[in-house]
Amino acid sequence: MKNAQAKRYNHALKQAGINDRPVLLLDLDAFDANAIALRERAGTLPIRVASKSLRVRKALGRALHTPGFRGVLCFTLAEALWLSSLGYRDLVVAYPQTDPEAISRWAGNEQARREITIMVDSRAQLDLIDRVVPRHAVLKVALELDAAFYPTSSLRIGAARSPLTDPEDLLTLAKYVSKHKRFELDGLMGYESQIASVPDGGISPKALMARELRKRSAAELAERRTEAVEKVGEIAELRFVNAGGTGSFETTIQEEAVTELSAGSGLFGPALFDNYRSFTPQPALFMGFHVVRRPDEDTVTILGGGWSASGPAGKDRLPAIEHPKKLKYLGLEGAGEVQTPLTGPAASRLKLGDTVWLRHAKSGEPAERLNKVAVFSKDKIIDQWPTYRGEGKAFL
Repeated sequence: MKNAQAKRYNHALKQAGINDRPVLLLDLDAFDANAIALRERAGTLPIRVASKSLRVRKALGRALHTPGFRGVLCFTLAEALWLSSLGYRDLVVAYPQTDPEAISRWAGNEQARREITIMVDSRAQLDLIDRVVPRHAVLKVALELDAAFYPTSSLRIGAARSPLTDPEDLLTLAKYVSKHKRFELDGLMGYESQIASVPDGGISPKALMARELRKRSAAELAERRTEAVEKVGEIAELRFVNAGGTGSFETTIQEEAVTELSAGSGLFGPALFDNYRSFTPQPALFMGFHVVRRPDEDTVTILGGGWSASGPAGKDRLPAIEHPKKLKYLGLEGAGEVQTPLTGPAASRLKLGDTVWLRHAKSGEPAERLNKVAVFSKDKIIDQWPTYRGEGKAFL
């Protein structure tokens, strides 16, 4: 973030009377530009919006009103039920669900049964649902193919998700679903995290290894996913085959078996996406914190700031310091929950009450911290959108 951009954000917040910190600021012009860029990368395939990566309902709605976007990839059944009650359609829950209260509500609501599909990858999950719901309900489910890459039989590269690695395993479960009067097989999903979520920009050995990994994994997965879709397609007509993520569009769209893509992070442009070769989204979501202390001439302390990202602990999970640029975390403290000391040449120019701008490493997680997002466009704050939290919702 350049000085001029920080001044524009600070001035717009002041003019709107938004003086509280921390503050979330969404640059709507950058958000819209990212949506267009995702659509162009997707080619002819529709994009299902991953709500986990937004958790701001008005941002979700804005994406869905952009040509090329269709449907929501939810992260819990309770969230999908809430969105369904508000009129959202075509909701796929990306993770298996075991909450009996949510399952009962799903089964007992005709609209929810029509609009919501949940992911399964084992007979045990289906049997659990079967024990909970009334006998008359027919529920839509989708199967998840394990999309991780296995260079050897004992090494997995990618997310530990579904146990259905082999197309034959997927077919066996599909046959079980098709014979069960309770369930309707609606679709298939496979998320290649080792491609979609692994930065590969630059010329470092790590980047070169990442590019080779992505190439090999994409080729192997395309063959395996095609076989899986063909096998399952012999016993059920799949409404959708969902695949990919923000970082893998270029390889995923080459697979004829895939009917739709998923994306969410690419709309907000978090820091983990700063080093991709194929796509670098514009940073759109920022976090502002007040300077409240000066431990010494070269150090300032902001109130809060410790909004580290989920995943393996490391420096890349810390919020990126956007402005002023010449600041860094203290090695012994890092980003603290209540206070975060920052040191560097820029510290001497900061005064108490000044705003330091950070950017989260991941996308939707900051929405769990604050109740609203200040929406910036054309040098003004044009609105304030509630987060899920601001609407009284906390799903995970």
